[in-house]
Amino acid sequence: MGPPWSQESSPEEGLPTEWSREWSVTRRLLLVVSLFSLLLGSSVLWVYIFRNCGPRPCETPLCLDLLARYQASGNTSEAPCTDFFSFSCKKAKRISDSFQALEEENKKRLKRQLEDPESWHPGSGEEKAFQFYNSCMDTDAIEAEGAGPLKQVIEELGGWHISGNRTSFDFNQTLKLLMSQYGHFPFFKAYLGPHPESQHTPVIKIDQPEFDVPLKQEQEQKIYAQIFREYLTYLNRLGTLLGGDPIKVQQHASLSISITSQLFQFLSPLEQQEAQDKHFQMVTINQLQEMAPAIDWLSCLQATFTPMSLSPSQLLMVQDLDYLRNMSQLVEEMLLKHRDFLQSHMIFGLVGTLSPALDSKFQEARRELRQKLRELTERPPLPAHPRWMKCVEDTGTFFQPTLAALFVREAFGPGIRSAAMELFTEIKDALVAHLKRLPWISEKTRREAQNRITQLHVQMGAPEWTLKPELARQEYSNIQLGPNFLQSFLSCVRSLQARKVLSFLQPLPYHRWQVSPWGVTASYSIPDHEVVFPAGLLQPPFFHPDYPRAVNFGAAGSIMARELLHIFYQLLHPGDCQDCDTRALQEALLCLERHYAAFPLPGGTSFNGSSTLLENAADVGGLAIAFQAYSRSLLEYRGETKLPNWDLSPHQLFFRSYAQVLCREPSTEHSQDTHSPPRLRVHGPLSNTPAFARHFRCPRDALMNPSSRCQLW
Repeated sequence: MGPPWSQESSPEEGLPTEWSREWSVTRRLLLVVSLFSLLLGSSVLWVYIFRNCGPRPCETPLCLDLLARYQASGNTSEAPCTDFFSFSCKKAKRISDSFQALEEENKKRLKRQLEDPESWHPGSGEEKAFQFYNSCMDTDAIEAEGAGPLKQVIEELGGWHISGNRTSFDFNQTLKLLMSQYGHFPFFKAYLGPHPESQHTPVIKIDQPEFDVPLKQEQEQKIYAQIFREYLTYLNRLGTLLGGDPIKVQQHASLSISITSQLFQFLSPLEQQEAQDKHFQMVTINQLQEMAPAIDWLSCLQATFTPMSLSPSQLLMVQDLDYLRNMSQLVEEMLLKHRDFLQSHMIFGLVGTLSPALDSKFQEARRELRQKLRELTERPPLPAHPRWMKCVEDTGTFFQPTLAALFVREAFGPGIRSAAMELFTEIKDALVAHLKRLPWISEKTRREAQNRITQLHVQMGAPEWTLKPELARQEYSNIQLGPNFLQSFLSCVRSLQARKVLSFLQPLPYHRWQVSPWGVTASYSIPDHEVVFPAGLLQPPFFHPDYPRAVNFGAAGSIMARELLHIFYQLLHPGDCQDCDTRALQEALLCLERHYAAFPLPGGTSFNGSSTLLENAADVGGLAIAFQAYSRSLLEYRGETKLPNWDLSPHQLFFRSYAQVLCREPSTEHSQDTHSPPRLRVHGPLSNTPAFARHFRCPRDALMNPSSRCQLW
C-alpha cells in the first residue's frame, strides 16, 4: 500500500447508491447550464461584433435632416417592387421636385448673404451688387416713380405718337438703340455663339424672334383668336398706363398685333427648315443686306456687338433666310404706309421686355397676360414667386462674380470640394473599368475612349476667375446705378452685353459656364471637352462629405456618371463607331427602347422612345457605373453609415438616393425634351439593374424585376 494521496477513487465510492444517482443528475444539469451559458455568451458577443462592424446609424443633424427630407417626399406604403417612383417621390398625391427645391434653397442662401451688411465693405468693388439688390427690393421707391422712368426712355428714343411729344421716327436708328442699349430685338434675335468649324471663334447668329404670345402653326383658329384678344387687352392696358388716348391706343395695339401675326406666318416650322437644310446658313453682312434691305445690318450689329470690328464681308450664321426676306418686305411696306404703327409695335415690345424693372401695374399686367395665355394653351399656371427671388436672380445675372464668391465661400469650401473631386475620381475609375466589359466595343475604340476620359477637364464648384475680388472692380466699372431702378437695370443690361462680347474675344476665353455657380445643372462642353458640376448642385440632399456614402454615390455619383457618358454619345449613333460590333450595339439599343416602352405611364403623359433613347442610355449607364463605384468603395473603405430609425440597408439607401434626384412632375413646357418622363427615368434604369431586385427582394416578373434585361453598359 502506498501513501494515501496516491490512491485514486471516484466520488461515488463509499457513497450510498441513492446519493450516487443524484450526483449524476446534478452533473448533467450543470453541463447543460454551462453549455447554455456558453451559447448565450457567444450570441451576445456575435451581436456586439455585428453591430460594431456593420453600418452604424448616422445621427448628426445633417443626417437627421436628410432623413426628414426623404420621409417627407416619399410614400413608404407603396411597394418598391411595383412603384418605386411613388415610394420615393409621391406624398399625399403631391410629387416632390428635388432640383427645384435645391435651387430655391440656394437662392435663399444668396438672399441671406445679400441682406447681411457684414457680407461686403464700402469701396470693395463688389458693393454695386448689394446696392443693386437693395434698389430692386425698394418697391416703395419704384412705385413712387411710376411710369416716369419708362416715359424718359421713350423720349430718348424720339418720343411716341400716342403718349406725348415726338420727333421724326428714324426706323433704323430706333432699332439700333433698342438692340444695343435696351436689349430688345423686335424682328429677329442677334447673339454671339461659337463658330461651327472653330468652336473658340465667335460668330454672330441671326435667329427667329421670340414672341410674347405662345403661337403654334397647328393651333386652332378659335384658340388663335382668343390668344390675340388677350394680347390686345394687354397692349391697351400698357398704352393707358403710359397716358395714351384710349382710342389711339386701341388702334395702334390692333396694328401691332397684325404685325406680330404676319411675322409669325413668315416662320418656317423647324421640321421644314431641317428638311430643306435651312437650319443655319453662312452669309456675309453684304449678302444679308441685299436679301433683307430694310434693316441697316452693319450699323445695327456693330452697335450691338461693340467692341467687335465688323465689315460688310463679316460672316453671319443665319436661320431661315426666307423669314428675313419677308420680314424686310413687311417693314418696307409699313414704313411707306404706317410708320407710326411700326414705331408703336417696337415700343410695345420694349415695354414688355422692361416690365420686370417697372412698377407693380406693369408687372401685374404682364403676369395676368401670361396666366391667361397658359389657360388658353392648357398649361399649368405659373407659380407665384416672391419679389426677393426675382431680385436675387437679376443680381446674379448682372453680378455673377460677386455672388459666386459669396456662395462658394459659404457652401463649397475646400473640404467639400476635395470630397466632391474624390467622388468624381471614383466614378471615373469605375467607368474605365466598366469599358473593359462592354461586349459591343472593340479594343481600339476602348483605348480611344479611355484616352478621352483621361484627357477630360473637370470644373468643380465655380470657375476660378469668378472668385477673384479684383475682377469685380474691372467688370462693374461701367455700371452706373441710379437715379432710379429702371436706369440701374438698363446700365446693367449694357454692361453685361459688353462683357459677353469681350469674353468671346479673349484669345483663350474663360470657359463659358452654361449655369451660374449656384445653379443645379451639370453640363458637358464638347468643344472644351470639359464637364462642369456647379457648387449649387453638390449640396444637400444630393451631396455632403458627412453623408452615408450610399447617398453620395446614389445621388451626386449617378449625376456625375451620367454626364461622363455624354462623351460617348457618338458611339451610339448608327455607323459612327466603325470598329464596334454594330449588330450587338443595335440589338442592345432596340432592347432598351422596348424596355422603356413596356412601362405604364399616368394618363396624359407621353414620350417618344426614339427621341429619348440617348438620354435613356445615359440614365441606365449612369446608374450602373455609380453602383459599381459604390460597391468598390465598400471593399476599400470601412465605416459605412446609414440613416437612423429607417429600415433601409445601405444598398437600398443607394437606390433610394438615386430616385430622389429624379423626383419631379412631368414637364409640360418643352415638347422637344430629350429626357423620358421622371417616372420612367426612375423605373427604367432600376428595373434593368439586377442588384435592385436582389436588395429589395422583388419577386420574379414584378415590374421592377423583369425576366429579361438589356446589356448595353
